[in-house]
Amino acid sequence: MPKAKTRLTNAPFDTFLKGIKDAQVREDCRAIANLMQKATKQPPEMWGSSIVGFGRHTQLYAGGKTAEWMLIGFAPRKQNIALYLMMGDLKRQEKLLAKLGPHDHGKGCLYVKRLSDIHLPALDSLVRAAVRKRKGGAGSKKT
Repeated sequence: MPKAKTRLTNAPFDTFLKGIKDAQVREDCRAIANLMQKATKQPPEMWGSSIVGFGRHTQLYAGGKTAEWMLIGFAPRKQNIALYLMMGDLKRQEKLLAKLGPHDHGKGCLYVKRLSDIHLPALDSLVRAAVRKRKGGAGSKKT
């Protein structure tokens, strides 16, 4: 089986953060990192060149293979900031998502343009729920 393209690196988070050219995006990423670090009680780690992850667990796949992966994470992208909450179907969180403010979401990912438009207590609740689910959910094992 080929190695995953996105792997844990030794790159320093602070260097990555300083490299974000847009000051508002940089500050939003700093705030998201603080929120995720509080929720996981783990420091930020770089996964690949642009994904910031918090905590680790062993993901168990249906075929029996395993892979080490982050509990949660985020990445600043050209159009938005992607938050990798990996909660599966976010429809269970409809009330919090309704409070959140302008966003988009996919299966387990949440996309926001800027934190100033977001209801931060709702985001904090979503992040904490994601951590609880990942730590105790089927198909994962904390490492």
